[in-house]
Amino acid sequence: MADRAGKLQEEALKRKERLRALRERQLQNRDQGEGEPENKQLREEEDKEEEEVKHKELKLRNYVPEDKELKERQVPNAKPASVEDKVRDQLEAGKPEPVIEEVDLVNLAPRKPDWDLKRDVAKKLEKLEKRTQRAIAELIREKLKGNEDDLASAVGAVKQEDYDSE
Repeated sequence: MADRAGKLQEEALKRKERLRALRERQLQNRDQGEGEPENKQLREEEDKEEEEVKHKELKLRNYVPEDKELKERQVPNAKPASVEDKVRDQLEAGKPEPVIEEVDLVNLAPRKPDWDLKRDVAKKLEKLEKRTQRAIAELIREKLKGNEDDLASAVGAVKQEDYDSE
């Protein structure tokens, strides 16, 4: 365990020495100006030029200058915002708006449990209704054919009664 700790300390000391040597070389190169790459030097020159061009406009907020040129740069006094207006706006923003003003009872009423079955069966029922009507018509025709004699005599009897009563 002690051997291990001793080795780690030695490695740490060696690293420190290498870092010191590296720093000294960098400082010497900076002093001479030869160690920096050309790109870095160009960037520094461009930054200096931009600083000259990008000077900030002088704005005087609290200072009242006596010079006429400086008075032009003086910022007018700001008017404080009305606290009442801000509070009123916040209160209005906090009020919940009604989502639905009128409630449609048709949409709220639950549907009958079998509404979907009726919807699906409606087409089939239409076909069956047509067939039923045809079958009823045929039955009526058959009865009329079988009872033609009875029907003719019944119609004749009704007509006879009408003539007799007149």
